[in-house]
Amino acid sequence: MNLEHLNQQQKEAAMHIEGPLLILAGAGSGKTATMTHRIAYLIEQGVSPYKILAVTFTNKAAKEMRERVEKLVGTVPGMWILTFHSMSLRILREHCREIGYERNFVVYDTVDQKALYKAILKDFNIDTKEYPIPYIMAIVSNSKENDLGPEEFIEIEGMTPKTKVIYNVYKEYQARLKKNNAMDFDDLLRYALHVLRDNEDILREYQRVFSYIMVDEYQDTNHIQYQIIKLLADVHKNLCVVGDDDQCIYEWRGADIRNILDFEKDFPQAKVIKLEQNYRSCGNILEAAHSVIKNNKGRKPKKLWTEEESGHKIVYARLDNDKEEARYIAREIQLLKGPFRKYDDFAILYRTNAQSRLFEDILRKNGIPHQILSGFSFYERKETKDMISYMRLVVNPKDEMALLRVINEPKRGMGAKTIEKLRTLAMVREQSLLEVLEDEEIISSLPAKARDAVRNMVQVILTCRDQKENMKLSDIYDSLMVRTGYMKALEDENTVEAEGRIENLLDFKSFIYDFEKEKQEQGEEATLEEFLERVATNGDADKYDEESGKVTLMTLHSAKGLEFPVVFMPGMEDGLFPSHRSMDSEEKLEEERRLCYVGITRAKERLFMSSAAYRVMYGQGDYTRESVFMREMDPKVLDENGDAVYIPNRKTNNSLGIDTGSLDGFAQPAFKPYDALKSAKYVAKKNASSESDNFDSGDVISHGKFGKGIVIEADEKTITVMFDSVGRKKLAKGFAPLKKYTGDN
Repeated sequence: MNLEHLNQQQKEAAMHIEGPLLILAGAGSGKTATMTHRIAYLIEQGVSPYKILAVTFTNKAAKEMRERVEKLVGTVPGMWILTFHSMSLRILREHCREIGYERNFVVYDTVDQKALYKAILKDFNIDTKEYPIPYIMAIVSNSKENDLGPEEFIEIEGMTPKTKVIYNVYKEYQARLKKNNAMDFDDLLRYALHVLRDNEDILREYQRVFSYIMVDEYQDTNHIQYQIIKLLADVHKNLCVVGDDDQCIYEWRGADIRNILDFEKDFPQAKVIKLEQNYRSCGNILEAAHSVIKNNKGRKPKKLWTEEESGHKIVYARLDNDKEEARYIAREIQLLKGPFRKYDDFAILYRTNAQSRLFEDILRKNGIPHQILSGFSFYERKETKDMISYMRLVVNPKDEMALLRVINEPKRGMGAKTIEKLRTLAMVREQSLLEVLEDEEIISSLPAKARDAVRNMVQVILTCRDQKENMKLSDIYDSLMVRTGYMKALEDENTVEAEGRIENLLDFKSFIYDFEKEKQEQGEEATLEEFLERVATNGDADKYDEESGKVTLMTLHSAKGLEFPVVFMPGMEDGLFPSHRSMDSEEKLEEERRLCYVGITRAKERLFMSSAAYRVMYGQGDYTRESVFMREMDPKVLDENGDAVYIPNRKTNNSLGIDTGSLDGFAQPAFKPYDALKSAKYVAKKNASSESDNFDSGDVISHGKFGKGIVIEADEKTITVMFDSVGRKKLAKGFAPLKKYTGDN
């Protein structure tokens, strides 16, 4: 293993493989390279990949880590390089019966959770104005992060009118999750901890298997994640944690900075290595970041440095109002955009989502293509969510929330009263809603308009469930999209909005193709269960496309782990950043300061910071004061002309001799990447339909998943094929993706 291209501290960390190790890795200090080389070095020293567990926080980071390890040592298909939630999922898939779940449980995302809470509050006749759903969700989530169930919650909080309501809702929420064979994100971690903690034989097995454990972004671990890692590492003590206390920005959702600050107390024999050489940002950006973060008391002493030049100074502009601030940033983007800059070089990072609207409006007005990563998630779009619900029902027929979502998507004539009667019947029979609808006698009693449509929907779901082992993931998606009537309903609408939804469904299919390709490259099968897990655990950073050709808009929290050549940080005002709520608490102010540090260190070459003297937020306007973080910043790193940078009539960047074009006109409209796919909406029909009715015994056929085979026999509903790859398979007619074999397929 050639480690010569690593610096001295990185090399020392990569070669330290026995005993506890704390790597304090500053922003842009090459921590991923250090971690991947450490894994590769372990394997070179004879450690089996199966004995290494590497845990991080995003699918994107896990995928990048795996790819970089495999470049160094070749494929490692059995090695666990995954997120905390994915690790918990794997543990629970194997041992969920220990907590009373079936193996095909599904994971509810935020949208599903809100829908379930809404139903519970309605059933309990609880006023959502007095008890808003986000409020209850936050309390329950916080309880779970501290490993408190409903009983422990009420024991600690005491019985008051308010806590009694929350207790009852929490208890019912957990009961309905169990009934639906579903968990939420917090359950994944909590139940995984319970499986390990309460079953000594299971814990010993995982402790035996994972002799070497590495945890990325350790400063972001919460109480339960900390407990899981501590349990797994308790025998071998070969625990390497990598993180930066200066980048702990998720305390509001459970992250405990003490986990990294107290690591040496937990493991007194720990070796500590600091990575302080920065490979991302120019000198002035690092100096600006340090001049802010050094004001925090709760941190380990360290300072980033670089061998690169000082570069441009930080530009700070104080604008008259928030609209002027948005215009200023749009103009700066157009001025800097040129032969050497693409739109995806730029990012606008703001403190709250409420700030995004003005930037969206001005960028759209000026024809500047952009993507929003911290707004409405791609996976939360109605059409995408509908198809995910169909797919979840194939995996878990007990998922009532999924069925209630799609039972009238497309319209099937099922009224609210009819659905409520069916739910009551399911409760009396102690069956799932889908099981009730499998009963032909029940189907026959439905209103005439709904009868055939619901029967067809149920049949499609059940057939896909029975045939999912015989179908590629993309074929299952096609069958659900077409055979449920969902695609046809959108086509029949014949509106611009419906066309956009069709494009989104095709875009989602491209995501499925990418997943299938990724699993194929890893030598693994792309299963529907694992795909739904990937969708459920994807975060904003996982959705970032660094070659989108668009300016990126996102919150500072979502930007962690990313980097951009040019960064804009608007809203540098007391009350906004830092927020009002943090101004009266030293701990909260320090977290806001860490967030500012994270934002500054996202910039590689240029950093623009701005504030508005007058800002309208949530319908109210007020005059502002410049942020305390701007007042803390070393004046030496600020451009002296910062306040004068905004010159409305400036047309070109003469210092570079580059013509940036007129700023008063409109840029060319953004290219629509799905135009070429519009005709593809009919391809799903073709793929989902089958030619199997025309096959005879002895015909040589090609199957999308199993490849070449010979037809043995066929009856009215099935076709039996002997495949070269997997042997004899019995397939459902109309669902099997079969073609006559021509030598080209």
